[in-house]
Amino acid sequence: MAAYFFTRYRNTVLLFFSLVFYAWGELHYLPLLIFYIVFNYAWGLLLAARPQAKALLVVGVLVNLGLLLHYKYVGFLLTQLNWPLAAMGAGSFAVPSIALPLGISFFTFQGISYLVDIHRGDVQAQRNPIDFAMYKAMFPQLIAGPIVRYKSIAARVKQRRISAFRLRFGVQLFIIGLGQKVLIANSLALPVDQIYALPAAELTMATAWLAAIGYTLQIFFDFAGYSNMAIGLAHMMGFSFPRNFNRPYAAQSITDFWRRWHMTLSAWFRDYVYIPLGGNRGGGGTTARNLMIVFVLCGFWHGAAWTFLAWGVLHGLALMAERGRLGRMVARLPRPGQHAYVLLLVVLAWVLFRAESLEQAAQVLAAMAGFAPGESLATPLARYLDLQVAIALVMGSILAVAWLPRGRRWLPQAPASSPVLALGRDLAVYLSLLLVLAASVAVVASGAYNPFIYYRF
Repeated sequence: MAAYFFTRYRNTVLLFFSLVFYAWGELHYLPLLIFYIVFNYAWGLLLAARPQAKALLVVGVLVNLGLLLHYKYVGFLLTQLNWPLAAMGAGSFAVPSIALPLGISFFTFQGISYLVDIHRGDVQAQRNPIDFAMYKAMFPQLIAGPIVRYKSIAARVKQRRISAFRLRFGVQLFIIGLGQKVLIANSLALPVDQIYALPAAELTMATAWLAAIGYTLQIFFDFAGYSNMAIGLAHMMGFSFPRNFNRPYAAQSITDFWRRWHMTLSAWFRDYVYIPLGGNRGGGGTTARNLMIVFVLCGFWHGAAWTFLAWGVLHGLALMAERGRLGRMVARLPRPGQHAYVLLLVVLAWVLFRAESLEQAAQVLAAMAGFAPGESLATPLARYLDLQVAIALVMGSILAVAWLPRGRRWLPQAPASSPVLALGRDLAVYLSLLLVLAASVAVVASGAYNPFIYYRF
């Protein structure tokens, strides 16, 4: 940040440190990231020269998707093909072991949106290679989003202003995100992982529900925390990244949930898949088909496993049903009933998302329903529900649905009528943030359990 502030060559500095950042975590795949940068930069210029050439756009999209398919899905696809081949006695394919590059799903979608937007005429191709590479490799959003489309920051690529307000706002948002990730998500991660590692015979109804609710809060605060840190860092550098979460667990329907959860991914699928397929313009059957296609792709985007597909299909079915009788029934419920319906479905769906297999998901769901196979052999709940976990559950449940102010309202605003009260409020806000920062740094420095959920997405 010091190098960034005290130089005129801010894009060059940001690009350099972004490449260092990626190399620090994934040196082996740094050439892959550079290839994505060079290819999309050059192909964007080709598209700009021939904007009506759909074949160029198709090739550009296929190259981006082809690399994603190779690194993320080839092992899964070959494994599925080997089943029928083995049944026919026809041999099998060798399944390669391919490590997943950090953030490949995010910068693949980023590259596709850039090329499509040039083809549509929504943006001008960036002709400066340093400026484009800076956008593509920008470290705050590189490996875990939000998905930042070029057109959302194009006006700030060349020139941006960093005000004292914006810097303070960015620091505050970064600290809040760090606390969400380290103090809440990480506190819940260990018991969740321990319970999911148990044999089915040791599951109880209580531990299964603890794992399900714990993961529901863990994945939200993990991902929302990373997003807030990224958005905060962007503000410190003069950029405005799009918001990624808006209290999704306060939603009143699954349709509403998807307007609030991972908003940049939802918007990406809407603009580049759902609407091009026809959206809701072709009647109920076409709309249902398009919704299911989107959520099948959304499920597989998160990972190459049947569990992710099942999670996507469940949400797709819920959205289809809410366009009919189910939606009218939910709308007639009192608001607490609407929230209960959403939370129950979302929690059950997260079990599919977290489980290592459909078999394990079925075992956890069965235990949650009261069909735990071996209560006498079960591990007691107290082994996982200590004071730290209990505090994280309570605080996480409150903060997940609490209203948090946006924009300038994050910063203390002094009411003219009471400067003394304003000063007290200012001190309370800043002291609270300092405590969150100190506690977060202490936890990180202690080497406590710190999983990174979205590394495989």
